[in-house]
Amino acid sequence: MTTEKSRSISPSPEQSRLLRDTLGHFATGVTVITTQDTNGQPAGMTANSFNSVSLDPALVLWSIDKQSMGYKAFTTREHFAVHILRADQQHVSNLFAGRGADKFGQVNWYEGPNGIPRLEECAAYFHCRRAQCIDGGDHTILLGEVLEFAAFGGEPLVFHQGCYRALAGE
Repeated sequence: MTTEKSRSISPSPEQSRLLRDTLGHFATGVTVITTQDTNGQPAGMTANSFNSVSLDPALVLWSIDKQSMGYKAFTTREHFAVHILRADQQHVSNLFAGRGADKFGQVNWYEGPNGIPRLEECAAYFHCRRAQCIDGGDHTILLGEVLEFAAFGGEPLVFHQGCYRALAGE
């Protein structure tokens, strides 16, 4: 009897694009994750890979591309904050998805617990302690223990098939 071992095959660029497009059929919320960089300066990025993991203990996760400019900050700093964006915050999502701009000079924010930047006017907020970094292929999955959270309301910013979307009414 022979056992076949599973192995990962690197997809072609066309297969990668098709996979990305197919994954895009899953609608997600949009978040901005913030921390401090290694020099103590505010760092932030847009992410739609956020998800709840556990209520007891309170755990959330998100993933970061290993080639991301903020990779070192997010994988070495002890704390981070997750900001769930409202439907009227597409500009914030686009700002934090870009490179090089003075992101924090263009939004209202203040220093939260542990010096972590906290954005104002979001739908919800989670302050987390990094519990674990898990290898996830070309990404690292960050598991965070929720230390503080608040919900402020408003319609969420939704992303689906490469576009921002509105929720359907009842």
